[in-house]
Parts: sequence; C-alpha cells; structure tokens
Amino acid sequence: MFERTLLTALCGTALAAAAATASAATIGLMAPLSGPQALVGQDQVDGFLLALEQRGGKLGGQAITLVKEDDQLKPEVGQQAVRKLIDKDKVDAIVGLSFSNVLMGSLPRIAESGVVAIATNAGPSPLAGAQCKANLFSMAWQNDGAAEAMGKFAQDRGIKRVYLMAPNYQAGKDMLAGFKRFYKGQVVDEVYTQVNQPDYSAEIAQLQAAKPEALFVFYPGGMGINFVKQMSQAGLTGKLPLYSVFTVDGTTLPSLREAAVGTISGGMYDASLDNPENRKFVAAFEARYKRTPSLYAATGYDAANLLDIALQKSGGDTKKLAAAVKAAGSELKSVRGPFAFGKNHMPVQDYYAFETTRDGGKLVTRLVGTPLKGHVDPYAAQCPLP
Repeated sequence: MFERTLLTALCGTALAAAAATASAATIGLMAPLSGPQALVGQDQVDGFLLALEQRGGKLGGQAITLVKEDDQLKPEVGQQAVRKLIDKDKVDAIVGLSFSNVLMGSLPRIAESGVVAIATNAGPSPLAGAQCKANLFSMAWQNDGAAEAMGKFAQDRGIKRVYLMAPNYQAGKDMLAGFKRFYKGQVVDEVYTQVNQPDYSAEIAQLQAAKPEALFVFYPGGMGINFVKQMSQAGLTGKLPLYSVFTVDGTTLPSLREAAVGTISGGMYDASLDNPENRKFVAAFEARYKRTPSLYAATGYDAANLLDIALQKSGGDTKKLAAAVKAAGSELKSVRGPFAFGKNHMPVQDYYAFETTRDGGKLVTRLVGTPLKGHVDPYAAQCPLP
C-alpha cells in the first residue's frame, strides 16, 4: 500500500563488519515520495541522507539503519506507516512525518508510544499549544511563522488591501491566520481550495474581479507550480504583487522560471543565506544531487545533525532521547542561522523575506528583509510542558 525501502547507511565488507560490533540505532524516515508533493518529500530525505553520509553513516557514534516510508500525503497511509515503524521496526526515532494533516492523523500513536518524533515539514498550531507532546518536535517551523513574517512585511510596505488563498487543511488555515495576525490592512477575501487541486482558473477570475493591491498565498510543491504558472498565464505576473510561503522555493523554481520573477517569499531558509554552515551545506548538496537545496532539504539536513548531538548526549538510552533532543537544539549550528526549541518544542528562529529576481540570464533569490527575529510562536504559552 505504501513504498517500503530499507536503507542501510553503511556498505562494503569492512564497514559492515565494523557496524556489527558498534552500537546501532534505527531511524524511521517518512515523507510523501509519490504524487504531486514528492519533490517536497524527496528533498527532506536527500538532506537527511547527505548529513548521514558526511558522518560516515553514523549519528552520535552509532551506526544508523534507516527505514523509509512513503505516506503519499494520505493521513490513513501515514497512520499505517507510523504504526509499522513503531510496532514492527522498533525505531528509536521518526523523522519527516509529512504535511500537517498526516502528522495530526499519526499523533495518537506517536504520543502513546513515547518514541521521539521530529517533524521536518510541519508545526500545526494544535501541537504548538495545548496538545504539545514531550516526545514530538518540529525541526521546521510552527506553521504560522513564515506567514506571520509575510504579514508583517506587507504591513511594513504599506499594502492596504490583500487577497488570501490556501488549500483547505490545517496548515492552510494556520498560514492565513498567521498572516492576519501581523497584517492590519483590509483582507478583501479569504479563499480555501482543495488539497492538490490542479486548476485555479475560477479562483483566479474571482481574484481579478476583486482588484486587491496584493495577493498572499500558501501552495507548496506541485500546487504552487500550477498556481503560479496559471497566474502568469492570466497576465498577472508583474502586475499583482505576489507574497507567498512554501510556494516559490528551491523545489518549484526550476519549473516556474520566469513566472516566479518579482515574487516575495517568506521563510526560515533559502540557499542564498550567507553563513558558514549554509555555504558548506549548499556546496555539498549541489555536488551530491546536482541541484540547489530547498528549505525542505535544509530541515532534513538539520534534523540529522540534531540527532547526531542528541544520540551522543543520550548515550543510546532511548528514555533519555527526548530530553537530549530538546537540549541539542541550543547546540545545533543550523544552516538557517539562530535556532533553539521553545517550551512547546517548536523552533525559535528568524524568518526572512526573499525576492526572486534575474541576475543576467539566471534566476536568483536575494534576501530583502528579516521581518521577525528570534520569533516565538503565539501558541507556546498554552503548552503545559515545563
């Protein structure tokens, strides 16, 4: 029902022999690896694998076995995968956990098991607040964060009338709520579309009729490619300012090309960030995979490096791993810049604004602002964790 791929991080006779005598850990890696959002899932996997390769197939001195699962962006498939990873594969930790709807569907078994789970593409508002869990962390973002940054950026730019669009699921609602939290102008309309909807012609016609000053959207992966291309085909590129999160990024730019020029994107990472850790990461990722890393690759990479610190701290004791992960957050040298976990195990980090522009004949992204620095999400106060 879902793709099962067992990956061993060590190969070759000598390495295998060494691994047999070393301490070992099993990590479950779950992401959407088929369908329209496969590019999002694959980048998370590739980022994680790159960090693992750089450490000789070990994290925290332990040989790592990966069990990879494709959740197909379907909550019911994700639930089956999580049960398998916990009950059959006996994993020490699960990384990935897909989109917010899949993560929320898998939450009961994760919470019940006590197995450490590190999300690399979701931070739903319920899990940031009253439903926070001691064994659940987001290596990515609290869903509202990037959208909050775009709301503040639009507010600071003096935009008076904005039109909002997102897919109709938890993350879409979180994104639009986040934007409105910092944007104080008029919201002309708030439109929710179906998840993985391929055609937005009717919604774009409604958008044009409303005549807003700007548009804010959240459409990750294939949804973003379809939406932005259809915006361009409707003649809106360059005419209607487009602010977005998780829509124009490293996974979608190769397909969007000229349709992305002039868009402003909010996020905690872009390959253009200029810090030592990111320069090394981008060079290594491009050499290994022959493409530019996205923010999804960055979260996968950071998650592996976080586990390297945490497994060393816990000494292989799974009962101590959650506390070790929390502590490791403050020691991690993230490719995104400053990072730590808040009391709700969501990231405390900077959120940036990037513009897609032309540099000669090449499309590039450039940093145009840091609307939120050291941002703590608004739900942390509701979390009962110490």
